[in-house]
Amino acid sequence: MGGLRILLVDDHPVVRAGLRAMLTGFEDVSVAAEASDGDAALRELARLRTLGERVDVVLMDLQMGTGMDGVTATAAIRRLDSPPPVLILTTYDTESDILAAVEAGASGYMLKDAPPEQIRQAVLAASAGETALAPKVAALLISRISSPQTALTPREVQLLELLATGLTNRAIARQLFISEATVKTHLVHIYGKLGVDNRTSAISLAAQRRIIRAPGH
Repeated sequence: MGGLRILLVDDHPVVRAGLRAMLTGFEDVSVAAEASDGDAALRELARLRTLGERVDVVLMDLQMGTGMDGVTATAAIRRLDSPPPVLILTTYDTESDILAAVEAGASGYMLKDAPPEQIRQAVLAASAGETALAPKVAALLISRISSPQTALTPREVQLLELLATGLTNRAIARQLFISEATVKTHLVHIYGKLGVDNRTSAISLAAQRRIIRAPGH
């Protein structure tokens, strides 16, 4: 079985059909299987392994309806023995999504509006064990590295996401298994880095700067 074999994971059949057509149009690339969410992706990987068929790259969406999301699925795949690399392909370019995917073990992060050739190069890079990032994603990560004093930590970004859902400090503390005092300390740091003095302004500015998704999205 020559060429790269892709497991395509996306909850929209029309999107999968379009991606399949694009991928199979690339030389030496084929779609080994498709899945509509993370659970289905794990089942497909197990099925293909049972058949002795390999998957070279998992091309993974992030948000997939009520099914297992892409970040959770990525982490689960990376815990497998000799796991294939996971390349995220999504519409979301927010810092919270990017950091979560990278922390879960994704080999790359691309956006669905990228030119086909850029996606092809990302698939090739992921299959070779290299990191593949969309230009704006790479720029964001470089910015975080170059300005660590003002960049929100992954924990602060996570807390901001929960804040945007309307949770109280107590509820956030329970969800993150930390104390309310620690939540308040994180909020002080978040407000200072964003230059705001309340949660409403923090959520609004964070969404505006693409740190988190706008509430309701």
